[in-house]
Amino acid sequence: MHKEYTKLSESKNPPSEGREASSSLINEDLAPVPPSKRTWGTWNYAALWISMSLCIPTYTMASSMINNGMNWWQAVLTIFIGNAIVLVPMLLNGHAGAKYGIPFPVFARASFGTKGANIPAMLRAIVACGWFGIQTWIGGESLYHLIRAWNPSLAEIDTTSLFPQTLPMLCFGLFWLLNMFIIYKGVESIRKLLVFKAIFLPIAAIALFCWAVIAAKGLGPILQEPSKFTDSASFFKFFFPALTAVVGFWATLSLNIPDFTRYSKSQKAHIKGQAIGLPPSMTLFAFVGVVVTSASAIIYGSPEWDPVKLASHFDSKLMVTFAMIGIIISTLATNIAANIVSPANDFSNLSPKRINFKLGGYITGIIGVLIFPWKLMADPNGYIFTWLIAYSSLLGPIGGIMIVDYYFIRKKELAVDELYQHNGRYRFSKGFNPVAIIALLAGILPNVPGFLLNINVVGADAIPNWINELYHYAWFVGFFVSGIVYWLLMKKDNR
Repeated sequence: MHKEYTKLSESKNPPSEGREASSSLINEDLAPVPPSKRTWGTWNYAALWISMSLCIPTYTMASSMINNGMNWWQAVLTIFIGNAIVLVPMLLNGHAGAKYGIPFPVFARASFGTKGANIPAMLRAIVACGWFGIQTWIGGESLYHLIRAWNPSLAEIDTTSLFPQTLPMLCFGLFWLLNMFIIYKGVESIRKLLVFKAIFLPIAAIALFCWAVIAAKGLGPILQEPSKFTDSASFFKFFFPALTAVVGFWATLSLNIPDFTRYSKSQKAHIKGQAIGLPPSMTLFAFVGVVVTSASAIIYGSPEWDPVKLASHFDSKLMVTFAMIGIIISTLATNIAANIVSPANDFSNLSPKRINFKLGGYITGIIGVLIFPWKLMADPNGYIFTWLIAYSSLLGPIGGIMIVDYYFIRKKELAVDELYQHNGRYRFSKGFNPVAIIALLAGILPNVPGFLLNINVVGADAIPNWINELYHYAWFVGFFVSGIVYWLLMKKDNR
């Protein structure tokens, strides 16, 4: 193995003399980034978040809240509060990446063990595969609507059956192959697409906003649309699950943010950049989604929460074509940047010697198809309650464990060289920290009954209602339960 990886010589926390990294725990992608290569400043992180926030799922999350009964300010406020909350674990977990230059799977070894880190890494990776599938379906759906704009006799996409019609599935497959080709060519090939997205999507968002205001005859009718909730009880019954879904939206990145902060010039750079980039851009783009969805209810008689379907309503073929090409390219850029880099690292952590970035990307692509993303996107309730909340119940506990371990157990001090050794302090019990696994299960279990009830499993309604209701707060329940259990057990063991 190359001495650059075994000695970790440029790390701020150099290895103990004579001790080298185990070959099964390190490769070029997992090795610490040396200080000389940590070049990202404040505006790099702000630009990263602005780019990732301006995506179709951000729009659909906000518009689905309108579709479910919120008025404009309730939806926008929910988005803002949720992103302000998730920014906290984002910054806390980002500290280790900036200080030590290590990616998420390696950081997870400190709390879960050198082998046990594969558990949170795989949970995180599977979620990324799901997002990859969703974004790929959006791209394929846009391609179909582009074709349909020039051939109006084609039918609407049918997502009521297990599989849509042949042509939409072919469009999905074609867009999937395009993603796989980009992976084959390497991540560098996406840079021009990211530049295009950074220019195009804000312009497209402004254009869509202007269209909504003009078509609805001003902002007044849009902002006057009342909430469909008749009392506080019904509002809060939807608000808390929606808030959990917003937190869950970026719960993935709140874990693997070290994959990005490992390149930071300083702690201040990533903290300021993320604070500037995340809550404001998510809230502003969500506001566009809210306004346009509310306008569609006025114009068409019912709200259209899917922007791809909304664009297909336009009379001008050229306008539909322009919108669909823009969505296809921006979706492709987002998919590679946000949903390939992290799972590729996570899969690589399984077997660094055998799995490189490209193979990890191909694995992501295959799993992304197997989750049937067209079914998730067919219904706003499924998108919020089945997808966003369900995976937040898995990632919240991991975040609680990692933050408690780093700040309260390790006091922000890690032995970087031993994170890459099978016989170091992070070996625990044969590479697994049983305390972390117990705490993880403790945080997940309270949310299982509510999830089973939500997917209509027979007998789930026999469980007391207050237990089922915990699912509406899944990320928060998991985060605090796992964090507290982990802290108590680790203090007891004096680890």
